Amino acid sequence: MNSPLIQLLVLAGIAVFLILRLKSVLGTRDGFEKPPVPHQKSEPNRPDFEVIEGGPDRDITDYVPEDSEQAQALAAMKRVEPSFSVAQFVQGARGAYEMIVMGFERGNLRELEPFLAEDVFETFVSVVSAREDQGLTIEGEFVGVRETALVDARFDKDSNRAEITMRFVGELTSVVRDRGGDIVEGSPNTIKKQKDTWTFAREMGADDPNWLLVATDA
Repeated sequence: MNSPLIQLLVLAGIAVFLILRLKSVLGTRDGFEKPPVPHQKSEPNRPDFEVIEGGPDRDITDYVPEDSEQAQALAAMKRVEPSFSVAQFVQGARGAYEMIVMGFERGNLRELEPFLAEDVFETFVSVVSAREDQGLTIEGEFVGVRETALVDARFDKDSNRAEITMRFVGELTSVVRDRGGDIVEGSPNTIKKQKDTWTFAREMGADDPNWLLVATDA
């Protein structure tokens, strides 16, 4: 065998050896290597929390115990009128309380008539009339509502009539003066607490959104 042929065979053998050696090195992985990242479809931005279907309605449980009769009544009101909000009702009741209390104190009953049930309005009229017959006037200033609580809720599914009873603790100044302007009761500098339990009623789902004061119990 001549020398060139021998050299060619040796070079070929070396090449085969190097290919096999390189393949064995590339086929092993030493140390930490990140796994391939699978392709993920882009998703729209999602909120940091998810509403759990069937969970408690915080708009209800913030005011009455869960699974109580009052909670069931409020839930029934929402089924008939999904836009109804207990929180908004409570806020509106606070405002109505101030307006009605001060309207009664000052004798401005005509402004209150749209918000009072007929029998409640008649009772207010009789009290204010008796006060006027005695020549008494009341001067008062409302300080604020210190406590508000939803104490009862009832719903008649046959008529869709809803009733919600609220308890208020208000603070106000009140002075009663006689015909001559002399103070016969109260003081302009003394803040007094007034506790009231009122019931508001409305037909859920009706076009008229106003709740009427149907009962008062101090």
